[in-house]
Amino acid sequence: MVKFHDLTVADIRAETDESVSIAFAVPEALKDAYSFTPGQFLTLRAEVGGEDIRRSYSICSGVNDNELRVAVKRVGGGRFSGFANSAVAAGDVLQVMTPDGRFTLAPDPALNGRHVVAFAAGSGITPIMSIVKSLLEDEPETTVTLFYGNRTVGGVIFRDALEALKDRFTKRFTLVHLLSGERQEAPLLNGRLDGEKAATLLRVLVPEEADAYLICGPGTMVEDIRAALRAQGVAEGKIRFELFTPAEGVALASVAPSDAGAVPAEAGETARVAVLIDGVRTEFDLPFNGPCVLEGAEAAGADAPFSCKGGVCATCRARVLQGAVEMAQNYALLEDEVAQGFVLTCQSRPTSKTLVLDYDAV
Repeated sequence: MVKFHDLTVADIRAETDESVSIAFAVPEALKDAYSFTPGQFLTLRAEVGGEDIRRSYSICSGVNDNELRVAVKRVGGGRFSGFANSAVAAGDVLQVMTPDGRFTLAPDPALNGRHVVAFAAGSGITPIMSIVKSLLEDEPETTVTLFYGNRTVGGVIFRDALEALKDRFTKRFTLVHLLSGERQEAPLLNGRLDGEKAATLLRVLVPEEADAYLICGPGTMVEDIRAALRAQGVAEGKIRFELFTPAEGVALASVAPSDAGAVPAEAGETARVAVLIDGVRTEFDLPFNGPCVLEGAEAAGADAPFSCKGGVCATCRARVLQGAVEMAQNYALLEDEVAQGFVLTCQSRPTSKTLVLDYDAV
């Protein structure tokens, strides 16, 4: 299971006027714990304004960089992003969770020579930066095409680093910038990166089907481009995506029992829930139409892992060993994970009298 450790900020640098990247010093004893697959993220934890805040940020380092670095873009009203952009300095200590995440594409010698197409918008470039850099360096015959959307040139995160990659891998890396707030000479490169734009770009610039497609950005963009790819006949198994914000609200919706053996959620009725975390079993009662399993576990004193609480990051993933739940939202788990009994506890309510979940399951 993912765990927090205190790590010292080794370096912090401005990437744009509204974003910074933060590198952490990893002690030798924790090197294995913080080894990562390109595309994974770190959850950072700090006390901000007297409140314990956790937020997930993707690793932007390549696997050969010998550093652990994330990028944080300031968002309106964002407590942690504002703190990271204005208050964090080299030498500070933050709690950092070990790497997690399923939006990954690791270099593979057996797949050397493939063509990977990536779509990113705004800070969605962060995990894709890690993936693209690692693929280009470790698969010497693989080619990458990256379509990157922003509002203005000044808002392009990793602009210099991307240009350096383009110069270094001239024949294997195609970088296409799209801007919605500034005009470019080519009309095709103006406007937002959405499904229609992606379909046109692929038709004009990538006429042959690629081996893999990566999408990362706001929820609406991700869903539009996924639909465009499916409309072109791309198999779902070739498409990998991560939402930096869900397409719609992520509040826990009202759920109704749907599983065999489920019970009616009458007023006042509760389920007996047990969670296993680091081998420790914690039991508590949870109303059927009350808080989610994660909140119930926290209230019972269990140190359950979480980050976004919106069904996006999968940090709160656990496996159902007994009983049944209903998930309101799922933007993170793969179909085969759900089939194996994994759920997002931040989005799950019990639908059986007894429920046992294992956070330690892998």
